[in-house]
Amino acid sequence: MSKDFTSALKNRRSYYAISKDSVISDERIKEIVNEAVKYTPSSFNSQSARVVVLLGEQHDKLWNLTEHILKEVVGDEEAFKSTAEKMGAFRAGYGTVLFFEDNNVVAELQQNFAAYADNFPVWSNQSNGMLQFVVWTSLEAEGLGASLQHYNPLIDEKVKSEWNIPENWKLLAQMPFGKPVAEPGEKEFAPLEDRVKFYN
Repeated sequence: MSKDFTSALKNRRSYYAISKDSVISDERIKEIVNEAVKYTPSSFNSQSARVVVLLGEQHDKLWNLTEHILKEVVGDEEAFKSTAEKMGAFRAGYGTVLFFEDNNVVAELQQNFAAYADNFPVWSNQSNGMLQFVVWTSLEAEGLGASLQHYNPLIDEKVKSEWNIPENWKLLAQMPFGKPVAEPGEKEFAPLEDRVKFYN
């Protein structure tokens, strides 16, 4: 690995304290996302990943509707306080990247390559995970902090309705980002000897 890539890999962290400031232009954010979507690999070159980027008021709207939905699910005001704080922390950011997979592409591959049919949804998720990592690390390299959230499927229908998302796009993750305003905690690592095996 190159030194730059290794540094970006090590520096990528989950930032939950972020602000509405951005250290780069909206055009640069668009460029980062476009390049990530274009160059992240996918099985059978399916290119099934789809992305929606929400900035400004659209970003706020996402976390407002998520908070409203979760409040109905939790019900109890006191129990909801910690969740409301999380929503406020995400809303305090500059933008959110929404990650989707196009189920029509996956279904077509299943039909065309029946022997691998059961694997295509798995491979689809794997390639989307790579895309999430590429976007996350790229934002980190530019000085923006981000975290990965999963409020799907609770918010799926509202998101599709609000932003006119095609029905065949499946929401997988949400990535709020912004300028870091606090350092993340220390990261703990499980022993590598329990996780990696080498054979010569």
